[in-house]
Amino acid sequence: MERITTALERARSRREWAVAEPQVVESDTAVLGSRVIDVSDAVLERERILAPGAPGPQGGPYKMLRTQVLRRLEQLGANTLAVLSPTSGAGKTLSAINLAIAIAAEDDRTVLLVDFDLRNPSLAARFGFQPEVGVEDCIDTGMSIQRALVKISRYERLTLLPARARLEASSELLADRRTAEVVAEMRARYANRILIFDMPPVLQADDVLAFTRSVQAGLLVVREGYTRREDVTRSVELLRDMKIVGTALNASRDTQQTSY
Repeated sequence: MERITTALERARSRREWAVAEPQVVESDTAVLGSRVIDVSDAVLERERILAPGAPGPQGGPYKMLRTQVLRRLEQLGANTLAVLSPTSGAGKTLSAINLAIAIAAEDDRTVLLVDFDLRNPSLAARFGFQPEVGVEDCIDTGMSIQRALVKISRYERLTLLPARARLEASSELLADRRTAEVVAEMRARYANRILIFDMPPVLQADDVLAFTRSVQAGLLVVREGYTRREDVTRSVELLRDMKIVGTALNASRDTQQTSY
């Protein structure tokens, strides 16, 4: 653990450059030419992914989370959110997916959900497909992000940017100027778009700290009876330069699942 946390702390001073604040332009309506995936109801049920529009009692907690997250993002003037957890197993990827679906249920919002858990990418697998091109390919080679974008049928205002394969040097890629420039371009393209990044666990690698310069806010996901208090405390300490908009509690026996 000492070796990991030392590497995490070193990541804070890794980069001295900054990316200029982007100028937001047009409205996101559709991503023309993107690959479209049909996902069966059986896959959605197995993976506990909300149906389009986030309906029913399953969607209620995520809509509550959506409203509070959007309020905090608006207060910060932000449209980028990293979904984080101290360690694996807290349910951050599912939380990122269902939060994205809940936000996309609003008529005036669109969402780009990006798999930046490059050490263990699982976004595409959750929806039951294998990407032909991943976000890491686009950043590494300079090809257009358009090549990797995927639309899920029936989810009109949701777009996925999956990762294709595990990447050992993931923190180096996330800290690279090219990544910051790609994120800045995605932020600037559409005025009504929220970018949500599914990130690796904070305490298991330095990826999150390597990426903090490129994202405006974070949501910390914890799991009742599983996530240790000391891990939450350590994560908050390491992320002290990031605006944490709140904490989402998974597997809670209480109806209140968010803390702000």
